[in-house]
Amino acid sequence: MKKGLVIFFGLFLGVTFGNAFSAEVAPDFALNDTQGNVQRLSDHRGNFVVLEWYNPDCPFVKKHYRSGNMQDLQKEYTAKGVLWFTVNSSAPGKQGHYAAAEYNEILQNQGASPTALLLDHEGSVGRSYDARTTPHMYIIDPQGRLVYQGAIDDRVSTNPRDVEASHNYVRSALDEALNGQEVSTSVTQPYGCSVKY
Repeated sequence: MKKGLVIFFGLFLGVTFGNAFSAEVAPDFALNDTQGNVQRLSDHRGNFVVLEWYNPDCPFVKKHYRSGNMQDLQKEYTAKGVLWFTVNSSAPGKQGHYAAAEYNEILQNQGASPTALLLDHEGSVGRSYDARTTPHMYIIDPQGRLVYQGAIDDRVSTNPRDVEASHNYVRSALDEALNGQEVSTSVTQPYGCSVKY
């Protein structure tokens, strides 16, 4: 029942708050990554940026990594010049909170290749984006505007086998945006584990 409530509230909050961000300026931030660098969103104007809220212990996140779905997206779109920031907002003592070196090992074992993993353990950036679930996906255009926010796809499950039959919202939005088109679906209902603020 608790898992169902988390999903329900994630869906509800995604609709309620997600529309407020569509096509608006993305909140700026400065976060340390796991390599010891500071990543400022404002430094990356001129690039498309993906933000992926991440908790390696969440079964919904595991679905997209065990299937290879998230890694495939990261590799495909970073090769096209998109910056992909994986963001962890798990507070100390909460599920998914690790030291930087441990995250690097986890990403290596997963075969992941984001541009960087950002440490938001105080939760300030997650709250500024109203990130509610892991995963919760955002796409920012070169002008710094949010052009997509919500779920990675349309299959609310933890089963990796569901990925193949799903409609991937992030892929569709990136393809449209990179081709200079308006994103046809800019807000969807996110699903997953609650962000562990």
